[in-house]
Amino acid sequence: MAANDPEKDSRPRSFQVGAVPPFRLDLTVWGLRRRADNAIDRWDGRTYRRVLQINGTPAEVAVTQTQGIDAPQLEVAVDGVPLTPAVRSAVTGTLDLLLGLPLSVDEFHNLARDDARLGPLAQRFRGLKPPRFPSVWEALVNGIACQQLTLTVGIRLLNRLAEHHGARYAPRRAPAYAFPCPEDLCDVPLDALRRLGFSVQKARAITELARGIAERSTRLETLADMGDAQCLERLMQLRGIGRWTAEYALLRGLGRVHVFPGDDVGARRNLQRWLDIGEALDYEAVRRTLAPWRPYAGLIYFHLLLQRLAESECLP
Repeated sequence: MAANDPEKDSRPRSFQVGAVPPFRLDLTVWGLRRRADNAIDRWDGRTYRRVLQINGTPAEVAVTQTQGIDAPQLEVAVDGVPLTPAVRSAVTGTLDLLLGLPLSVDEFHNLARDDARLGPLAQRFRGLKPPRFPSVWEALVNGIACQQLTLTVGIRLLNRLAEHHGARYAPRRAPAYAFPCPEDLCDVPLDALRRLGFSVQKARAITELARGIAERSTRLETLADMGDAQCLERLMQLRGIGRWTAEYALLRGLGRVHVFPGDDVGARRNLQRWLDIGEALDYEAVRRTLAPWRPYAGLIYFHLLLQRLAESECLP
């Protein structure tokens, strides 16, 4: 794992970026975090922090919203590497994915405005952009970690994975860790991941995926040019990837906001609760229920996630 020198380039250097309005950093970050103890996507109530590997060197990116929801401006500080034009471009590109900065949600709000059910939900979380992970790799590993577990347990597994195998950023305060790259995990013994709490099946799926990407026999970047059905077929050929994880990767890794992972038990319950549906929903019932809003089914997924976080007092 790469390690940085805490004395070198230790002073944060910053620049400004905008976002297509409306935008709220806090809501969008919670769509990424999902749980308060997420140690990869960190939030202190004002600033979002994440460690990125930039040209093999871990650097911390800190983002603060300096202007409001309808004229959003963000200050981005980069600590650990010199803020060259190339670094600024790389950081901005990653934040565009993580925070949905260039995306417009106007059509979603236009639809919601005259919808008695969707309108209050959209207004309650106005400023939320659909977040996504910076790579399909990270989306798939998140999905694998959370399979058949509560989200709380899954996030803790991911925290341990980053702490033990991600690039370490160590300034004078407590260290933080980047999400591991495929190269960080392709040679990790299964027993090492088992000690972190992963099952044998999950450990094998993660390391096999990491090796495939590192050796370029698995090329996830080609998915961007495929339709949904072809993407799902290709992803489900990978070890440990079923329909839920594949759809999760379409939404959170490829940014396809019309996709609602219909096998997500928690998301089903959120949908059922929102619409006050008495009986439990299966996969096909989820599809039928969301048909009137299909182009934005994934956006509804994120709104319902935040509603649940607010109800459980995780979201202020």
